[in-house]
Amino acid sequence: MSRGSGKGLSLKDKLDGNELDLSLCDLNEVPVRELAALPKATVLDLSCNNLISLPSDFCSLMHLVKLDLSKNRLQQLPLDFGRLVNLQHLDLLNNRLVTLPVSFAQLKNLKWLDLKDNPLDPVLAKVAGDCLDEKQCKQAAVKVLQHMKAIQSEQDRQRQRKLQAEREMEKKREAEQRAKEAQERELRKREKAEEKERRRREYDAQKAAKQEMEKKTKKETVHTRKPASSSRPTQPPRHKPSWSRSVLRVLLFVLFCILCTLAACKLTELQRQPLCVSVNTLYEDVVAALQNHKTLQNMLQHNSQQ
Repeated sequence: MSRGSGKGLSLKDKLDGNELDLSLCDLNEVPVRELAALPKATVLDLSCNNLISLPSDFCSLMHLVKLDLSKNRLQQLPLDFGRLVNLQHLDLLNNRLVTLPVSFAQLKNLKWLDLKDNPLDPVLAKVAGDCLDEKQCKQAAVKVLQHMKAIQSEQDRQRQRKLQAEREMEKKREAEQRAKEAQERELRKREKAEEKERRRREYDAQKAAKQEMEKKTKKETVHTRKPASSSRPTQPPRHKPSWSRSVLRVLLFVLFCILCTLAACKLTELQRQPLCVSVNTLYEDVVAALQNHKTLQNMLQHNSQQ
């Protein structure tokens, strides 16, 4: 074990019974692996070295009963230092410690503690007191453990309050999420109902339009078929009045022309024309015939009365 790294020198050569003295070795790190291979070394002296910190696996040396870390340059202890549950004697004289890890409260077997000559937090320094004799060092161990247990309890309470607050916040978030989901479900349900109603109205409108179209088509079909079916029996009466009106119009037109011609031949200078002479002669003959016919009719009527 070299003086700087702690390797190269056999630890077994320094083991005396259950005591392992690694003091004054100018160590700047702890040979944890080699120490773990020596479970018999329950008393470990690492004083008067250049240790600034302890590796995290140092706390795996749970077989340690007595540990001397005095006169190093330790600024802090590992957070899980409380894993060294078998530790009874701890010397931290003349280091650079300000606080102790909360896990320190788990060192339930600790009976002796020296924290002199460290820039401790004022509260912790007052609790630890002096360690000038055996009695004071034992009292320091008891008081510091009580103090660290109180800190641990307070931290546990804070942690519980924090966890409770987080749980309440989580419950609140869950309630809000459930309310939001219920609102979204209600919204989707309402939208679905509105969509169904819209489609129903569209279907009813299409159905009504279809029925209206069918009625219209049926009515047009009936109107189309009805004249065709009744055309044969009604055709003669319909054509007969039309033919009579045409004949009547022709007769009226002819009569009108005759009257116009007679008027022209009687009242105008055209009466000396050959055509008018013939017309006037024909007119006089017709009038004479009608008068004779009337005279004959009167005579017949007179005879019949006698």
